[in-house]
Amino acid sequence: MAGLSLEHPWAFAFGLLGNVISFASYLAPIPTFYRIYKSKSTEGFQSVPYVVALFSAMLWIYYALVKSNESLLITINAAGCVIETIYIIMYLAYAPKKAKLFTAKILLLLNVGVFGVILLLTLLLAKGEKRVVSLGWVCVAFSVSVFIAPLSIIGRVIRTRSVEYMPFSLSLSLTLSAVVWFLYGLLIKDKYVALPNILGFTFGLVQMALYMFYMNATPIVGDGKEGKQEGKLPAEEHVVVNIAKLSTIPEKNYGNNEVHPVMEMAAKTVPRSCAAEEKKAVLAVDVARPVQAVV
Repeated sequence: MAGLSLEHPWAFAFGLLGNVISFASYLAPIPTFYRIYKSKSTEGFQSVPYVVALFSAMLWIYYALVKSNESLLITINAAGCVIETIYIIMYLAYAPKKAKLFTAKILLLLNVGVFGVILLLTLLLAKGEKRVVSLGWVCVAFSVSVFIAPLSIIGRVIRTRSVEYMPFSLSLSLTLSAVVWFLYGLLIKDKYVALPNILGFTFGLVQMALYMFYMNATPIVGDGKEGKQEGKLPAEEHVVVNIAKLSTIPEKNYGNNEVHPVMEMAAKTVPRSCAAEEKKAVLAVDVARPVQAVV
């Protein structure tokens, strides 16, 4: 057994260390799911990472069984299957109906459909060493796609200047895991285990560098587009909506619900030396007019 043989003590050491680090990485989302459990809501969290992680664990277990003598790969990925399944069940328990349907579709498509196709093709069309080779390259291709996935998170960090969704501890554990599994694959001469972890190590370093760069940066709350898409007014307009509610105060020669007194009040409260601010106030009251009809 390459991973457990006394003839490969370093391979066993790195494989065991890889199990420990990867197990810790599997447990990293526990705070997220504790939050979901306490709030009884998924709060906008996505299920795709957990479905993909489950598929990856299933794929590596199949590879380890086909190749044989890869007990250390089987142990960690079996644990991963159990943990990710628990995460998905919890997600389905508290997710809204639309998210549940989406998660069910992804599960059927990826973990049943795609895995079933891979299983049938490798069993029917390949035998012996060819089966190991073909399945090994499938694992490499999928692992590369998994490592590329954090690019969206990296883009979000750069765009918002916030590391809220990229904790340093997770990036560090993933980087260490990539290093350890690369050395394990190198020592047992398994390029299918070693190759994808080169990319994983690279992206891990990039994530940690970004964290160090943006950890003390002032986050950008929004770029304006999100507010428009969600139907929300910018901060200035929210303030003016509050002012508009005061327009119900009776004023001489005006109706109780007209906006004109508010415009007059805004003009009086703005310093005459700040012409630009005056214009903003008048324009803002105009924006508030549709709200006035509702109040």
